[in-house]
Formats: sequence, C-alpha cells, structure tokens
Amino acid sequence: MSPSAIEVEAGKAPKAMDTFLQALPSKNLEPLWSKMNAMVPPTPNPTAEPALWKYEEMLPHLHLAAKLVPEEDAERRVLMLVNPKMKSPHTTDTIYGGLQIVKPGETAPAHRHIAYACRFIVEGEGFTAVEGQKMPLVRGDVVVTPTWHWHDHGNESDAPVIWLDMLNLPLFTYSPVHYAEGYAEKRYPSTPSDPCEWRHPWAPVQKTLDASTEQHAIYHYKQKNGAPLSTTLGLQAERLAPGASSKETLDSSSFIYHCVEGKGYTDRLAV
Repeated sequence: MSPSAIEVEAGKAPKAMDTFLQALPSKNLEPLWSKMNAMVPPTPNPTAEPALWKYEEMLPHLHLAAKLVPEEDAERRVLMLVNPKMKSPHTTDTIYGGLQIVKPGETAPAHRHIAYACRFIVEGEGFTAVEGQKMPLVRGDVVVTPTWHWHDHGNESDAPVIWLDMLNLPLFTYSPVHYAEGYAEKRYPSTPSDPCEWRHPWAPVQKTLDASTEQHAIYHYKQKNGAPLSTTLGLQAERLAPGASSKETLDSSSFIYHCVEGKGYTDRLAV
C-alpha cells in the first residue's frame, strides 16, 4: 500500500495509524518515535552490575590453568573477569578485564589488534615489547599497547608473572571492526628500551601519591605530551589516607579497581 492510499477521516485515525505501521516492516522501515526512549535514553542504563573478584580466590585457578594449558595452545593464557549480568568480553559495559599468567621461559606470541590495551603488573617480573621496544616489567608497572602496534610478552625470570589486562573490547561488540593479526615469527624484532613511552613505572606514581596532602589523592596516567592515554580507556591510581573516605560521585563511565596494597571498602549507592 502506498502512503497516498491511506486516508485519514474523522474518527478513523487509530485505524489509519495501524495500517500505516503494519506496512512499514515489509519495506524494512521502523518508526523511531516508538523507541526514542530506548535509543536515546534520558539517563544512563548500563547492563553490568557491581561485582567483586577476590585475588586469593582466583589465584589457584590461574596457576592450574598454567599447569593444564600449554604455551602453544593458548595465544594468551587469561582468565576473563565476566560480569554476572553479561557475557564475555564484558567486565563492565565498556571495559574488558582479565588476569594473564606467563610462566618462566614462555613468550606470548607477537600480534597486533585494533583494541587499545593497558596492563597492570600484579606480581612477578616479565617484559613486553611494543613496536620493537622491549620494556622490563615489575610489580606495579603499567604498560600500554596502542591500537595496531605489534607487541609480545615474555618471562625471563624464574617465577610466574601475572598482570591485569584491561581493554576497550566491549565497544567492538556493537561496532564490529576489531580484529587481530599474528606476526610471522613468535617474537617481533626488538631491543631493550628503558625508559619507554609505553611503560609507566610504579615508583614515581607512588611518590606523587605519597607527596599529596589530600586525603584522597588521584594520579592520572597520561602520555608524555600530557594527553590522555587514549580516547576511550583511561587509567588512574588512587590513595586514601587511613580513616579517610572519598567523596560520593555519580559517573557515566565505568571502572575496574585493583587494590595494590592496604585494605578498604567500596559502597555503591542507589541511583
């Protein structure tokens, strides 16, 4: 039925509307006004819920994975942190998190991908090479791998190294342009590079936090030119003084927190 064939007479508007709407699907059309609140919601409407993963409970599973999953069978030996209300790769609606373990003598082979990645070294020592620059990694360090940069990871120590992976992978669930390319060799050619623009050591971060007189101090990781690490994924370190609490905040962004040292608690207030 063509639009001109729909006549709206007095008292017949509801019927005309029904006829109009019923004709749309056959033309692959749908009225926006019927779903405006869902597509352009008046408030944030995340699916993910607050969740807690205790490191001491995950660690045995991580070490068991290291025993059962050979290096050659897992390009990245990672246990993903999956939000209870969602499926992988969602730790939150917008952030993917996972714990990766690399045993002594192992190398996670070189590849590159569209997603942006940050890694926080939880324990042990290892290395990451990005675009030919090999960086040593120790506890507390942050290393980033920008989009489409060749990178590989390895462990030349005598103990496992574990880090927290954080990527913007969930964004590509709805924008399917993410993919990865493997390098022809296991390692991308690299030379030692320390300092390096992609490595953020923990020592100066700790020094800055300890020098702050604020009860709640925040350090924002940035590029050398002062710009944010990326346009989609940020990283910050926070320090709360003994007995202190942070101010209540209401954010439209989501967070993954890793407790580096000390003890504390988090309250999620109703919104």
